[in-house]
Amino acid sequence: MKLAKIAFAALAIGALALQPALAADPVEGRNYHRLQMPQPTEANGKVEVIEFFWYGCPHCAKLEPLLEAWVKRLPADVSFRKVPAILSDRWAPGARLYYTLEAMNLLDKLGGAVFDAMVNQHIDLGNESILLDWVAKQGIDRKAFADTYKSFSVEARVRKAAEMTQEYGFSGVPALVIGGKYSPGPELQSYEHMLQVADFLIARNRAEIKKPAASQKAAKK
Repeated sequence: MKLAKIAFAALAIGALALQPALAADPVEGRNYHRLQMPQPTEANGKVEVIEFFWYGCPHCAKLEPLLEAWVKRLPADVSFRKVPAILSDRWAPGARLYYTLEAMNLLDKLGGAVFDAMVNQHIDLGNESILLDWVAKQGIDRKAFADTYKSFSVEARVRKAAEMTQEYGFSGVPALVIGGKYSPGPELQSYEHMLQVADFLIARNRAEIKKPAASQKAAKK
């Protein structure tokens, strides 16, 4: 089963009550799994964590506040980034919107509002005209936003997001990937449990990164 199908099914339970600390280490094949095709990371010696998401996904919207708090607690040797998944042409405007907000330093201001508009208010922000009207209501310069939305740099990032979605083999969101090779699932009790398993996988990947470095130092002696 593909990674995102697993993540989607596990998170669909929607249980958000705080879970106790893990009683035992997560089990591979049950609480987490390895990607069939590990992907290269861009973290330069740090542990890389990626969340694949879509603004129109209610599960991503429910995870978002918990994820934001979790990211703030991550150690300095962990690099976190979000990638807007593109599973169909219908998802591409969401990726373009995300990268436009990022380029304009508006993610903190409007990221949560976008989830609310699409998931709760059912506003079609994939429609460019509706999107620009909505952006103007948020106090953002309409022309500046439109110019960035259609810029070459944003287009390039959207293409890259589409490539990554295909390379990772996703068919649903949200999904976390640690170190380009591990992901929580398929058996998860809650969103909190997902993040606890992610903590375990971060520690595991950190040890894997340090081990080759230690071996290289020993070889030089």
